[in-house]
Amino acid sequence: MKIRIVDAFTDRPFAGNPAGVVLLDSGAFPEADRLQLVASEVNLSETAFAHPLPPGGEADWALRWFTPVTEVDLCGHATLATAHVLRTTGTASGTVRYATRSGILRTTAHDDGTLTLDFPTAPLTPVPAPPGLADALGASPLSLHDTGEHIGDLLVELAGEAAVRALRPDFHALAVCSRRGVIATAPAEDPTRGYDFVSRGFFPAVGIDEDPVTGSAHTALAPFWSARFGRDDLVGLQTSARSGLVRTALRGERTLLTGSAVTVIDGELLAGL
Repeated sequence: MKIRIVDAFTDRPFAGNPAGVVLLDSGAFPEADRLQLVASEVNLSETAFAHPLPPGGEADWALRWFTPVTEVDLCGHATLATAHVLRTTGTASGTVRYATRSGILRTTAHDDGTLTLDFPTAPLTPVPAPPGLADALGASPLSLHDTGEHIGDLLVELAGEAAVRALRPDFHALAVCSRRGVIATAPAEDPTRGYDFVSRGFFPAVGIDEDPVTGSAHTALAPFWSARFGRDDLVGLQTSARSGLVRTALRGERTLLTGSAVTVIDGELLAGL
C-alpha cells in the first residue's frame, strides 16, 4: 500500500506543512485504532486516509484525518495534500468531493498546478480570555474569538506582525486554553511583501506544539480579516519556521483556500491496513 509525504501550501519541497496521505483500495476504513497507529508512526501534524465511494452519490471519496494522538474534524493541509496525490497519480482530476466529519468538502485542481479547497466558513464568537492565556502565550491579546464546533480553536488577535513572530509559548499551559488550539494573528507589517495578515498555530492539546501551516484555521482567519480590511480575497502567511502562503476567498458560508503542494516521499506501507 502506497504512503506519500506531501508538503502543502508551498511550491517547493521542505517548506509548507507536510502531511501523510494513504489512499485505500477498499470501500471502507479499517478500525480507527489501526489508522491511529499509522498516523502515530508517520508522526506528522496530520495523516489523511481516503477511500473511493460508489459512483452516483454525493461524494467521490471518504476522507479522515489523524494527528499522532487523535482524529480531528477538519484539516486543510492534509486535504490539499490528498487532492494533490489524486491529481498527480491520475486518480482524479477537476473537482473532487469528499465525505468527512465536517460535511461534504470539495477540492478543485487548476491548470497552473494550484488547488482550491471549498470549506465551511468558521463562525466567530467573541469570548473572554481563559485564565492564564496571556502568560501561556507570552503576549496580551487585543481580541479573542471562538471558532466554532469543527475548528475548536481560539483566535487571538495580537498588536502586530512582530508580536506574532516573537511568540515563545508555554505549550503545557497553552494546552488547556481551547478545545483544539490557539491561532495567533495580526495584520501584515508591510502588505507589499505579498500577504495581508500573518498567523501562527499552536495545538499542544492534540499533540502538535506548532503547526507549520494550518489550512482549517484560515476558515476563521478569512472572515476575521475580511471584515477588518473590507475585502473578500486575501493572502495569509503562516509564519512558522517552514512557512507557507494561503490564498483565502470568503464566499459567505463557504471559504475557498488556494495553495500548491509538492510530493517529497513516495513509499510503501509494509505493515498494511
